[in-house]
Amino acid sequence: MKQAQELCDVTVYPDDSGYTTKWVCDGLNEDVNWVGANLTLSIKLKGELIGGLIYNDLRPNVDVWWTIYTTDKRWASRHILRYCFDVAFNLMNCRRISLFVSKDNHKSLNLVEKLGFKREGLLRQYRDDGSDCYLYGMLKNECKWRSK
Repeated sequence: MKQAQELCDVTVYPDDSGYTTKWVCDGLNEDVNWVGANLTLSIKLKGELIGGLIYNDLRPNVDVWWTIYTTDKRWASRHILRYCFDVAFNLMNCRRISLFVSKDNHKSLNLVEKLGFKREGLLRQYRDDGSDCYLYGMLKNECKWRSK
């Protein structure tokens, strides 16, 4: 996983420098210190950073949490999604992926549900600003995106 993955006009590569991790956190108005040990993928379109996916709180062979930030919806091509799910389910051999989505973030709620994530709970007043968020999860055997 040291090399870049060329998929259409989009390049995906591990963020060895921490730049994309900080970019994701800045985009989400979060302090980078909460992330801890992680693997972050940088997603670039024609050389421009358009997205980042942080795999954090990794427990190999068990689960991983996703944190995603993007400035362009083209990051979510079939090829990119397959690659992202393969990292979690095939490379890390996780049984599940978990993520939080703010209750009022309708675009993200729509996306994760289309991807096949299941809503598992509501965390009331969870965010720093007191807003609610949903907990979503996907099990390996539910994922239609990963390579078999």
